[in-house]
Amino acid sequence: MCDVPIDDSRQMLVLAVVLSALAGYVDALGFITLGGFFVAFMSGNLTRFSVGFADGAWAHALTAAAVIGTFVLGCALGAVVVHLSDRRRLPVRTTVLAVVSGLLIAGAVAATVGASTAAVGAMLLAMGAENSFFQKDGEVTIGLTYMTGALVKMGHRLAAALFGGPRWAWLRHFALWAGLVAGAVTGALAHHWIGLDALWFAAGLSAALTVTVHLRIDRATRRPQLS
Repeated sequence: MCDVPIDDSRQMLVLAVVLSALAGYVDALGFITLGGFFVAFMSGNLTRFSVGFADGAWAHALTAAAVIGTFVLGCALGAVVVHLSDRRRLPVRTTVLAVVSGLLIAGAVAATVGASTAAVGAMLLAMGAENSFFQKDGEVTIGLTYMTGALVKMGHRLAAALFGGPRWAWLRHFALWAGLVAGAVTGALAHHWIGLDALWFAAGLSAALTVTVHLRIDRATRRPQLS
């Protein structure tokens, strides 16, 4: 989803694409591990729940429900982090990414010791929390783990371009979609290589992004302006 225009800053657009790629990577790992359930894309899980419920496949329906519920808890966790960071005047984006990184590290540790269920739980919480990175006034302005809205907006921008609108506005939404796809392909290849231990790469990327955002964005915006 991208119902609110992406930040005009090229730096923020690049960051959104990288975070979408991270979501695609983690989602591919979760999809393979769970045998067809997603850890970032909840619409697919909702369909699986509905079909399982209608067919009486209760194991599938309950798995989908548990996955969706855990993801929602992650979303709530991210929103709480944003709220508390605002109240305590902490750098919101850095704090959100630090929480995401901590969850991914915990998931990677769990995967290493063979606790795949715990690893998946940590992945779900992390992906839910990641969506709070671009949050403003209590609303998510850029969805990082789901792309249906971005594709809709891309189609609308393409149509607008045919009637004299901005010629290349659709590329922003395409970039988000392409980032998610690239991340998912990379995640699937990494899982074929080393299994769920590939989650360590996601944890490392998230940690690197946390440091980068703190140094290049949050700390820079807090720096006093010279007159």
